Amino acid sequence: MTGSRILALGHYQPARVLTNDDLAGIVDTDDAWIRSRVGIRTRHVAAPEETVDAMAAAAAGKALAAAGLDPGDIDLVLVATCTAVDRSPNTAARVAARLGLTAPATMDLNVVCAGFTHALATADHAIRAGSATRALVIGAEKFTDVVDWTDRSTCVLVGDGAAAAVVTASPEPRISPVLWGSVPQMGNAVRIEGAPARFAQEGQTVYRWATTQLPAIARKVCDRAGLRPDELAGVVLHQANLRIIEPVAERLGAVNAVIARDVVDSGNTSAASVPLALAKLVERREVPSGAPVLLFGFGGNLSYAGQVVRVP
Repeated sequence: MTGSRILALGHYQPARVLTNDDLAGIVDTDDAWIRSRVGIRTRHVAAPEETVDAMAAAAAGKALAAAGLDPGDIDLVLVATCTAVDRSPNTAARVAARLGLTAPATMDLNVVCAGFTHALATADHAIRAGSATRALVIGAEKFTDVVDWTDRSTCVLVGDGAAAAVVTASPEPRISPVLWGSVPQMGNAVRIEGAPARFAQEGQTVYRWATTQLPAIARKVCDRAGLRPDELAGVVLHQANLRIIEPVAERLGAVNAVIARDVVDSGNTSAASVPLALAKLVERREVPSGAPVLLFGFGGNLSYAGQVVRVP
């Protein structure tokens, strides 16, 4: 085997939906203000019993079922999250226990909004190196636990959810080499700090960085995959804000691609946003099987990671 591929996807979102009108009863805001600034209409909010690992396991169970695999077939579990409450057992180990996996390696990755694309690259590397054969790669967040509900600049942004991919060895690479990096000197622009932990960001700093720097980086991701942007069938950027997603996609030059806009209905779900949006595109058959789709995560730490995948 010389590469890896995504075999199947699954996703989970809580049943409770919080609308912009609902938020107007909590803070000084309204539907028009939120839509004009971030493009979000609704977001999902987890109940107390819907923990990060519970949502991750629900999404992963769906992906396993779609792949036709048994729990014993998985030998690596990677969970991208920045909102898990406990340090040990880690979220991946708890997911493995919930699903009845037998003896997998279990690791959490905290790269905030770029977490899933980092985790997917890590699974690809492990499979290419021969240290894993079938992996569960999960993005899961309960971001509503760390938001300040009195701060209208941040509480309107976030939502909860999880999505998972089953990644297996493949004779032909269907996940391209990752391009990843960060801007450590600007890492404080996005923060989850304190006790209790609270989310804060320098919105204009993030916006300027994303819209001016990321299109060129995303084009380099396509270069590594051996594709031109106009050959992409889909573009799944981190679902941060429509005012970031749309200009970055336009400047990338992916003129024939479906652009994921799941942020409108799900809000910013951090590490869950890329796999959630991808799973929904595939579920709705908006991109054909085998088509190339750019995945590109960015955000906290001002980290970024991207790769082109062939969809299952």
